[in-house]
This record gives sequence, C-alpha cells and structure tokens, in this order.
Amino acid sequence: MEPVKAAVIYYSATGTVHALAEAAAEGAEKAGAEVRLRKVREQAPADAIDANPAWGAHLRETADVPEAALDDLAWADVVLFGTPTRFGTPAAQLKAFIDTAGPLWQQRRLADKVYAAFTASSTAHGGQESTLLSLSNVFYHWGGIMVPPGYTDPVQFRSGNPYGASHVAGGGSPDDIAREAARYQARRAVDVATALKAGRAA
Repeated sequence: MEPVKAAVIYYSATGTVHALAEAAAEGAEKAGAEVRLRKVREQAPADAIDANPAWGAHLRETADVPEAALDDLAWADVVLFGTPTRFGTPAAQLKAFIDTAGPLWQQRRLADKVYAAFTASSTAHGGQESTLLSLSNVFYHWGGIMVPPGYTDPVQFRSGNPYGASHVAGGGSPDDIAREAARYQARRAVDVATALKAGRAA
C-alpha cells in the first residue's frame, strides 16, 4: 500500500502556529506519511505587518515555505489545518484559502479524507475551542472524517485540549508539551487514515 499523504496547511503571523505546524509535520512523518508543509498566502496590508516587527521577521524567516494550493488538498489523505484564533474564529488568511475550495467540494474531492486542526491564542481561554469547532463546520460540509486527539494519550492530559493541539502564545513560544501534542495529533490522524486506506484496498 502506498504511504498516506498528509498536508499540514497553516497560517502564522509571528511564528507560534508555524512551530506547531512543524511539530505536526514531524508527527505525521514519524507515523509513516508523505508530508507537505504549506503556509497560506499572507493578505494583511503592509502597514499592519510593519507595525509588528515579529510579524515581518517571521515572513522573512519562512520565505522558503511553499504556499498552499488546492492541489495540496486534492493530493492529501489527511489534512491538518493550523491557525491562530482571531476573536474565536480562524484567521482570515486561512479562511480565504478554504473559501477557494468550492470547485474541489463540488467534485466531491474533499470527502472521505481525515481532517484535524490546531490553534494558538494570545491569552488563556482566548477562543481556542471555538476556533477549532469553527473549522469542524468546514469538515462537516466537506464530508470529512474528523479525528480529534481527545484524551487518548498521556500528553493530552497535560495539554488539556481534546479538540486539537493548542498553545497560549502570551506565555512564549510553544513548549515541549504543546509541540508533543501537535506531533501526537498528527500521528493519530495518520494512523486512522492508514487504517481507512488499508480497509478500502482490501
């Protein structure tokens, strides 16, 4: 059987979600998947970016990360979306990418894939759960198979979010627990997709 294909597609302004996305990609690779790590296109105006030195610095540091395309969604067996929370919802940049996926949805090419999501917020209780649940609404419409981490691994009792890996960015960069939660979530999604792929091939 061919390896499961996993696309980790994210938006990150200052690097927090990027760090979680890298950890998720590591977890998916460890589970045996072929992985594409992709960022969505930045759409914020230059004056907003210039007002935050960390934002501009992160853009420069990740200039070599390929931008996400619809082909990445069509290619993948597993899709993990990462986004900061913006007032309890996904960032506009990720939403704009999702909004271009109508043609794939109409062709039923987004159905029956495994989906999961991860996030970060500036403050504790800053909208992480509602952001992840908002992305679940997308997966429902696409006919996706949602695979949350739940409390299925000891790291989940330390990270505390059964909806998806998350981090409070106000406390600094993602720590070992947040990164391991992202790795675990991706491994779990790939493991489920592998079982599905084997079952369909049987």
